[in-house]
Amino acid sequence: MPCCFPCAGTRQEQRAKGRQISTLIQVSTSQHPDNRPTAKPPPRSEAYHADVPLNTTTQPSLGRARASTSGHGRTMLHLTTGRLGSLLTRRGIMALTTSNVRMASHGHAVEQADMSVPMYCDRIDTPLPDRIYKDELSATEKSLKQKEKGPWAQLTDEEKLALYRISFKSTYAEMKQPDGEWKTVVAGMLFFFGITGLIVIWQGIYVYPETPHTFAPEWKAKQAQRMLDMRVNPVEGFASQWDYEKKQWK
Repeated sequence: MPCCFPCAGTRQEQRAKGRQISTLIQVSTSQHPDNRPTAKPPPRSEAYHADVPLNTTTQPSLGRARASTSGHGRTMLHLTTGRLGSLLTRRGIMALTTSNVRMASHGHAVEQADMSVPMYCDRIDTPLPDRIYKDELSATEKSLKQKEKGPWAQLTDEEKLALYRISFKSTYAEMKQPDGEWKTVVAGMLFFFGITGLIVIWQGIYVYPETPHTFAPEWKAKQAQRMLDMRVNPVEGFASQWDYEKKQWK
């Protein structure tokens, strides 16, 4: 009868075949270039604390990732800087164009005053400005300024007035003279009052509803008579002011 269990010879043959197969797999694995064993990188503690640089040749994926990350960061920084520069340039051009348009719209060139230097102003409460009115003098005015250093008895009234106009633009009488600005203020107020009146009239015609009939004089008279007949507040109120015997108000 056949044996139900494998014999010893069969087991030995199976073991020999298994060894041959494992040997062939090891040989094929060792000959393939991509399956060669690689050296393990040193631990992080040794690499960072012992000043031992990591072997980048054994970690190509890590090196490529770091290189791509740094290159991407530099590219983004370059793009951001370029966009910021173009935006600032564009805004500067727009501001310059707007200022030029404003100056051209007024029909004359607008000079910006330097606020760091003393300014001249005509004010009643400031008799002596920070500087004189005229900075650039003509030859006649220069000779007159030299003559000013001498005795003033030798100066004529016209020369004194000319010297005053060099230092000041207006006299106190000219500064106190009314300039008629009140006319502009009154005209502006009347204009806005007129506009407001027209708006109120338009609202009364087209916006507000009709006056209720209870506001009519006939309705008010009937309402007062009704309150008197009902003797509303006869002690100190409405009905107390009516004389019921004489039929008239007290």
